[in-house]
Amino acid sequence: MESSQSTVLGGNGGSGGNGSFISQNNDTAASAAGVDDSMQKLNQVSNSIQKTLGLIHQLYLTVSTFNASFQMPLLQRINGLVVELDNMVKLAEKCNIQVPMEVVNLIDDGKNPDEFTKNVINSCIAKNQITKGKTDALKSLRKHLLEELEQNFHDEVETFRESRAAAAAELKRQAQAQSQSILPNGDVRVKSEH
Repeated sequence: MESSQSTVLGGNGGSGGNGSFISQNNDTAASAAGVDDSMQKLNQVSNSIQKTLGLIHQLYLTVSTFNASFQMPLLQRINGLVVELDNMVKLAEKCNIQVPMEVVNLIDDGKNPDEFTKNVINSCIAKNQITKGKTDALKSLRKHLLEELEQNFHDEVETFRESRAAAAAELKRQAQAQSQSILPNGDVRVKSEH
């Protein structure tokens, strides 16, 4: 598998929107409820895993001291393990957790999965530094070009600067007008047509 692929534990992955606007406050409440719900589902899966580990340990103890009289308890523990594994699968299908394949591979290799997080953060820092360097180089080029243009074409540069200032003022005015049309609850004020 490619390193960009990820495994998914259950979930429907659908969007669920019906085309209606929901205010920002409702989005926040729905998001918080969704987080609580997913945390509850994740806790159920975690508890099921703990219970399964306990059943496996009991099964190990039964098998390691097995004799003919332990036949029935052994079968009961195997059946209990099967039931709990089935329960775990059902609970996991309700969760939508994506785990990058790199993390799974690190765990398979016996390494700490925190290495993945560290590598991702270091990669982001390196890419950020490269992008910042490019941005600084472009700003420096723009400044140098404007200086050279101003020396050779002073009137045109002044006209350019005036048009840029007018465009910036217009954008600022539009942004202020748009922000005034947004109500405190996140809804947009609609102008009525007469």
